[in-house]
Amino acid sequence: MATLLLFSLAYWWLDNLAHEIFGTVLFSLIGWHIARNRNGLKALFRFPCDLSGAITLALHLFMIVAVVALLLTSLLISKSVFSIFALQESFYLRDIHWFVGYWVVILVGVHVGVHWTRVMAMVGLVLKVPYQSMIRTMGLRIAAVLMAEYGVWSFSVLGAWTKLTFNYSLDFWDFTVAVISFFAHWVAVLCLAAIIAHYVMVVARLVARRPALTSKATFPVRNGSPLDRQTHQL
Repeated sequence: MATLLLFSLAYWWLDNLAHEIFGTVLFSLIGWHIARNRNGLKALFRFPCDLSGAITLALHLFMIVAVVALLLTSLLISKSVFSIFALQESFYLRDIHWFVGYWVVILVGVHVGVHWTRVMAMVGLVLKVPYQSMIRTMGLRIAAVLMAEYGVWSFSVLGAWTKLTFNYSLDFWDFTVAVISFFAHWVAVLCLAAIIAHYVMVVARLVARRPALTSKATFPVRNGSPLDRQTHQL
């Protein structure tokens, strides 16, 4: 799904029909993803009990709004696959479509970062790499630092901030000069969002765990009964 999303960004390289085909397949896979993970999604909407749960809930709410907005604008400005639903030419809807699309890239990156533990467990299972391997851990940390640096640079190269703040820019990517670097930069931006989200969740889980650890701490009590020791628990 992330690959289809990134290919959809290359509108001026692939043209409109390819863009809409990629988008159609993408939304089909999103529907399949939601159906397959419906029980987990329902569980997310229970009242979050800690900071990490609240962050995860907020992320999914933003993603739902963004994906629905992307789907609706896709139908309303379609020129090929769903032209029957399209309205008259609307530059405003087209701008909203692009604006939301860029934000979906960031949210997908954040989504990957929030579920990074599950992603790494799947990758380790496929590649048969031990989950607690020190080599794996150090390799991933070095790769994360390098990718984050490249992502910050790519964010600037692509003018991503201008796109994410709904501002106009005449700076379009020249696909006649370079194609692969376009996708490399967007992959780096997505990875940057994932890395930031992952470490935000690490901090959030530590903050949530601290009260639990504090409540288990006890003061030493000399010559006290079990009841006395319980009263001295934090």
